[in-house]
Amino acid sequence: MKPPRILPNSPFARIARRVLGSSSVAMVLGNTIHLSGATKEEFLCDPYWVAHEMCHIQQFREHGYLAFLWKYLVESARVGYYNNKYEAEARLAGQRDAQLYAHNGVLPDPATMHRGAGEPT
Repeated sequence: MKPPRILPNSPFARIARRVLGSSSVAMVLGNTIHLSGATKEEFLCDPYWVAHEMCHIQQFREHGYLAFLWKYLVESARVGYYNNKYEAEARLAGQRDAQLYAHNGVLPDPATMHRGAGEPT
């Protein structure tokens, strides 16, 4: 599998940033982390944020692109963004896996990362 890529100044992330009312947003579509309001360097300097988004990449890989998009949107409509189980899993991954990210500007393959199977989401 290809390593994840980072796309600064993404129009998709810009829309999400406006919808969420946030000053900066990272969002994942497939194998790409889309950024708005933050540079690639700023993103990579926050190991919690990187671990969070890497979890979303793994979710896309596990469920498949369209299936995950559908599941994520249905879950968000059902319980809201913050209570979305995929967001809860990514927040947990951010806390658990942040130490895995050195400030070297390289993203590891999420398939090689600890997934915490069976942990509550």
